[in-house]
This record gives sequence, C-alpha cells and structure tokens, in this order.
Amino acid sequence: MFRLLIFLSLLLGPPFLLAVEELPDMGDSAGALISPEQEHRVGEAFLRDLRSQQKVIDDPESEAYINALGHRLSSMAQGQTNPFTFFVVDSPVINAFAIPGGFIGVHAGLILQTRTESELAAVMAHEISHVTQRHAARMFEAASKLSIPTAVAMLGAIALGVVAPQAGQAALMAVTAGEQQYALNFTRANEQEADTIGMQLLARAGFNPQAMADFFERLQTANRYNDPANVPEFLRDHPVTTNRIADARARAEQYPKRHYEESVAFYLARARLQVLTARNPQDIVRMYADNLRNGQYQVEEAAHYGYALALVAAGEHDKARQELERLSKAAPDEAAYMLALASLDVDDEQYPRALQTYRKVLQLYPDYHPAVLGYARALLSAGRGKEALQTLRDYTRTHDLDPRGYRLLAEAEGQAGDPIESHLSQADYYYISGELPQAIQQVKIVQDKQNNASYYQRERAQAYQEQWQKEFDEQEKERKRGQP
Repeated sequence: MFRLLIFLSLLLGPPFLLAVEELPDMGDSAGALISPEQEHRVGEAFLRDLRSQQKVIDDPESEAYINALGHRLSSMAQGQTNPFTFFVVDSPVINAFAIPGGFIGVHAGLILQTRTESELAAVMAHEISHVTQRHAARMFEAASKLSIPTAVAMLGAIALGVVAPQAGQAALMAVTAGEQQYALNFTRANEQEADTIGMQLLARAGFNPQAMADFFERLQTANRYNDPANVPEFLRDHPVTTNRIADARARAEQYPKRHYEESVAFYLARARLQVLTARNPQDIVRMYADNLRNGQYQVEEAAHYGYALALVAAGEHDKARQELERLSKAAPDEAAYMLALASLDVDDEQYPRALQTYRKVLQLYPDYHPAVLGYARALLSAGRGKEALQTLRDYTRTHDLDPRGYRLLAEAEGQAGDPIESHLSQADYYYISGELPQAIQQVKIVQDKQNNASYYQRERAQAYQEQWQKEFDEQEKERKRGQP
C-alpha cells in the first residue's frame, strides 16, 4: 500500500496536497481528472505491490480460467476498449475488488464459496461494472468538491481501500459527519449502478441472471446470526440489504426463463484452487476420499480431479496417475487432465511422455498459456534450453508474459548460452513481481558487462535502471518521511 500511495502522489502531482488544490471543476466528466491511461498505471503499480507481498496465486491454470471467465463478461460491456486483467488473491475471505485501469482481484475464498459459475460470474460482472463506469475516477471527482483537508483524507482512503477494502471503508467513515454521509451515499450509488450494469453483462454473456440474487441471499442468510466481526468481507464492502436482493431478483425476472448449463471448467478450477490453498495435503486427500465414497459432490469428475491433485501434493504419484488416466480416458480432450498428467511426468522425470502430452494439448488449444509454460518447463527439465527459448519467444510475439513466464525465459536464455538476455529477463521478472532492488541489481550486472553486451542491450539496461532507480528512490524517501 505504501508504494501505491507514492504512485498516486506522483500521478496526481507532488505534493499530494497541491494536487488537490488544483483539482478542476469537472462537472460530469470523470475523465478530466484522471485518464484511462493513468488509471491503468495505477492498476499495474498495485498488482506489482500485491505480488511483492505474495498475495497473488501463481498458478497458470487458475489464472487462465479466471481471465477466460472475466473476458467473456467484459467483452459484453458496451464501448469498453481498454483491456482487463483478472487475478486470484491468495486469501480465504469471501471478497472481490476492482482497481482502476481494469484490474479485478478475486479472492480464493469467494471462488470456493460459490456453488455455480453463474454465481462467480455475477460477482465478477459487478466488479467489472465498477471499472467500466469509472467509479474510482468519479470518487476523485467527488473529492474535488469537498474542502481541501477532507479531499486529501478521501483520496488517502481510496488508495487504502484498494489494498485493504475494510480499512479503506473505515478511513472513509472517519471523515467528518457531513462529508461522511456524502461519501457513503456516493458508494451506495456506485453499488446500485454496478448491480444494474453487472446484471446486463451477466445475461449477455449467457449466465443465469438469478445467480446474483441467489448468492447475495445465501450469504445474507448464512451470516444473519453471526457475530458482526465474523461477517464475510464481501458483505462489509458490498452491503447486502433485503431491498438490494429484491431489486436484483426483480431485474432477473425481466429476462426469459431457460435452462442454464453450468461449465465443468468452473468445478475443475474450484477443485484445483482448493488443493492449491490447502495447508495440509493429507487432509484434502482424506476429504476428497470421504466425499467420493459418500457421494458428497456436485460434479463427480471434478471430485476425482481434486482427489488426484491432492494425491500429487501428498506425494502419492502412482495413485494420482491412476485417477488422472481414468479421467483422461473418459474425456480425452480435457486440457486439465492432460496438463496434470504431463506435469506429473515432469516431476517423475518421464520427459518424452510429458513433451508428447504437452504437444497434444497445444495442437488442440494453440497458445494456451498454461500449456506453453508447462511445455517450456518440461524442455528445460530435459536440458533442451534452445527449444524452450524458441517456444517462449514464439509465444511472446503475440502474448505478454507473467512472472512465471519471465522466470522460465531467463532460465531458457541461460541454458541456451545467452547470459545477458537472461539477466534482462530476470530483471523483468523481478520488476513485475514488485521486487525493485533485485530488478535493479540484474540490470546493473548487464551494465557491468558492457564488453559482452550489445548496444541495444546496454541501452535497454540503462533505461530500466534510470526508471526503476527513480521509483526506488521515491519509495525510500516516502518510507523515511513516514518513520517516527
């Protein structure tokens, strides 16, 4: 959060108070204060900060699923041209949040508590609507109409709310009585608008419109008699009232009733996430074994998939392989089963079989991100660095890499005998992971090896160092300023 506050102060103009004093009279145009490009930079800075705290789940398949679902919804937004980025937060709380610039965080706890893909899609559609309606920019506009001290307090609360929604809401509540009610009313209006537009996105994307009210109602009922301190984070940040549920139900009734098929991909993704977030793999093995024995599951194949992944995590590879082979035989084109088998083969050093499976997945699903990274990992494990490097370079012609991708690229360049590019890729990895000192160290290594680096590599390293050193110096200055 510290780094995000620094970034906001730079974005709006230092010092922070001066930026508020110069706020224009914007009328109805939120874009006059902060542009979509600036919003995107805020979102990128926030995501780097979150990664540095190891709060983003680093799993290509979970990331691919949540992005596929998110893009299916966001593609239904009218007039929306800016890209969205969706990610899973490593947190058991039931929550989701929207960051300026199209960044949507979905807590693992929310995914595990939703019963259908339509319920998960309903929450994501709501958050997408916060972005498309530019509610963050509107709150900056609202701050411009208040007194200077109150505006500063609200801007700080917004920034705090990006990282810790409950703390941000508490900060807004701390604003003086008159302005406090103004801020709360503004938030309620945002929630109502996000519900309305989110419902439209949900229906256009082919999901069950009733799912929004269903999920809200189930959360409210389940926690009606709980201690307020134990109420799910989602209910704190998105207050659900009886009227709000009734409004959602009434809007859903306007759509034609039909049967909705829920995607198996949702249940597979949820099972995978349950294993990834488990503290004790043996406990998850027992849970799935008991559920399968007693028939306690929504989708049987997802239960067997979760059981297989739990067995892998517990080191019981032979049993896991048997489960996965049965699943793959029944659904030979299901990428999740093939990728799990290929990963298991890499772990067991069965590289030819793993590579063959990855190639099959890529033939069926070209450029599928988890398969590309898995294939590169298998090639590297087999000592075939040049092939891994070519695979990743081909992929980057049309796709961006995530931290895991940059880490594999750095390893491939090292294996292929290009240490300079390896250091530059490691620098990219550390930067997007929010680790500035390590990123700067990598480009300094390139600078120190000028005789071995090309002109382009030296220029790239120099540009990185200047940009990142400036960011790091600002962070250090702000830290010292905040020390007692």
